[in-house]
Amino acid sequence: MADPVERPADQPPCPSLRGDGLLPPELRAWMLLLAATGAVEQELRSVVKGNLDVSHDEFLVLCLLAEQPEGLRMTRVAELLGRPKTRLTYQIACLQHAGLVTRKSVCGDKRGIEVALTEKARQLLREASESLAETVKRGLVQFVGREQRDALTALFPDLA
Repeated sequence: MADPVERPADQPPCPSLRGDGLLPPELRAWMLLLAATGAVEQELRSVVKGNLDVSHDEFLVLCLLAEQPEGLRMTRVAELLGRPKTRLTYQIACLQHAGLVTRKSVCGDKRGIEVALTEKARQLLREASESLAETVKRGLVQFVGREQRDALTALFPDLA
C-alpha cells in the first residue's frame, strides 16, 4: 500500500512500532487497527448510502450474511457484530422491508429466527463491490504505510 497521505500540521502521526515503550507493540498495533477501521467506516458511509441505500450498520449485516449461503440465526448475527438483539431486530426489519433479507423460524425452535440475503441484496452487493473495495483502499491508505504495516504484524507475529 502507498505511504499515508499528507496530514494537517495539528494532527499527530499514525501510531507505528516506534514509541516511548509505554504500550506494548500489540496494543499500539490494535490502536492503529481501530484508527484505520474508523477511517474506512467514515469513507464507506456515504458510498454505502449512495450505492445500496442502507445505513452503515445495515451494510455490516448484509456483508456478514453475504458470506453465509444458508443464512444465520439472529442471535449469532448479534454476537458477531456486537449488537444488542433489540437493535438488530430493528435493522433486520428495515432490511426486510427493503427486500434485502428474509426471515424465517428455525425448525424445532419457536424462538429462533434465521435471516438470509435475498437475490436482490446479492445483486446489489455484486454491483457495488468494486466501488466499495476502492473506498476501503482509500480509507486505509491514510493510515497504513510501511511502519504501520510493521505495527499491524505485531498483532500476528506468527503470520509475518
